[in-house]
Formats: sequence, C-alpha cells, structure tokens
Amino acid sequence: MTTHSATEIEAAILRLAGERDSGKTICPSEAARAIAGNEGAAWGALMPDVRKIAVRLANEGRLVITRKGKPVDPNDFKGVYRLGLPRQD
Repeated sequence: MTTHSATEIEAAILRLAGERDSGKTICPSEAARAIAGNEGAAWGALMPDVRKIAVRLANEGRLVITRKGKPVDPNDFKGVYRLGLPRQD
C-alpha cells in the first residue's frame, strides 16, 4: 500500500478547489482520487486523511467546509461535506 504525505494531500485539495469558479466546491473524494487514482479502493483509504487535512486547513482559514451549501464548524460536522476556498470579498 502506498502512503501519501500530508503535503501531497493538502496540495491536491487546494489545487482542485482553486481550479473551481469562485463560490464552487469540490467533493473530498475528488482529492483522494486525484492522488490515488480511480481504480479500486485505494482512494477510499485516503478519505480519513483528506478529512483531517481539510479540517486543519479550515481551522487555518485556508479552506471552507460546507454542508448543504452552508459553512460548518470544521471541528463539529457530520455527513456529506464539500470543500471550497474562502471568499475573497
């Protein structure tokens, strides 16, 4: 099993989120698949690390975690979530 660094996961999240139009988000699985590929279950094993790094980035103000289109507390959310860059208003 290949391990992926936190730096690699962080870069994938920020790159994919940055490629979206302002106000648009990505699914965390997009970052996992970008790193591990779409084949098999390898990307699924990355999902806990993607979430952990997304929470850190959100706490640093570099990412926004949303649920049902609304920002959530990065330290207290459940279920399906999306990732986007903070608005630059």
